[in-house]
Amino acid sequence: MSTEDATLQYLTFALGDEVFAMDIRTVREIIQHAAMTVVPLMPKFVRGVINLRGAVVPVIDLQSRFGRSTTLVGKKTCIVIFDASSEGEKMELGLMVDAVSEVIEIEPAQIEPPPQFGTSIQREFIRGMGKVDGEFIVILEPERALNVDDMALLAEKSAVV
Repeated sequence: MSTEDATLQYLTFALGDEVFAMDIRTVREIIQHAAMTVVPLMPKFVRGVINLRGAVVPVIDLQSRFGRSTTLVGKKTCIVIFDASSEGEKMELGLMVDAVSEVIEIEPAQIEPPPQFGTSIQREFIRGMGKVDGEFIVILEPERALNVDDMALLAEKSAVV
């Protein structure tokens, strides 16, 4: 069995009433939402930075990154720390989500390509649609949805006013 045919594990999480997933292999840890330092002149989807064992980790509000309103912090709000890359260098990023659900396994045969239209987020942000128990779960393509270089360009554009 090749690695492409292997069943993969995904971390599922909620944004509003939608369920999203990302490959568990990129996830470092999940932490409770805590106070963060706001960084001036950042796009509104960059909520700030946190100190994670001495490292500065930017926190991205995923709702806002998808062009929606900013996340309202609640009891279940979490930050998913995951590995991102920028110009070939690995770095940690935090994703603010409404709630983390569970780790699930999805076989490649259960994953459909992203729809051509009708999604509430940009198509290139979606790796596929996982079919689990008759429901669809949006599987994110973090290399595109959370591309550090693209987000840096947006930050520069929002700073030039």
